[in-house]
Amino acid sequence: MNKNDSEDISMNYFKGKQFQKDVIIVAVGYYLRYNLSYREIQELLYDRGINVCHTTIYRWVQEYSKVLYHLWKKKNRQSFYSWKMDETYIKIKGRWHYLYRAIDADGLTLDIWLRKKRDTQAAYAFLKRLHKQFGQPRVIVTDKATFSLLRL
Repeated sequence: MNKNDSEDISMNYFKGKQFQKDVIIVAVGYYLRYNLSYREIQELLYDRGINVCHTTIYRWVQEYSKVLYHLWKKKNRQSFYSWKMDETYIKIKGRWHYLYRAIDADGLTLDIWLRKKRDTQAAYAFLKRLHKQFGQPRVIVTDKATFSLLRL
């Protein structure tokens, strides 16, 4: 995140809020990253001297999740040097689908994509989508299934 992004965040999104932007970002980050309940986040913040209601944290998550996700994605766009890609067959409402998934070297999910077919066209579209979001990786690890049919 560069200085202009920081200024945009503080000026536009957090203007007129009772709590500082750092408190809001930490609370929303706890929810998104660690899958904690709103009450658990309330306790964590209280232990650090910040008294905030769990319903306020809920509103923050609803209001700021998408914004913070896009800023994080923009900031980390070039930081994923190694991808692991796989697809799996799953049943949804009685119908079989393929779930394509890409993770980084730390095991964090970069993207997922649900398709009805497993073919090179679907794999290529998923790879193209990842490339657009995160740039070109140095290494792509696959299980030599559909993705190996592509000329990477």
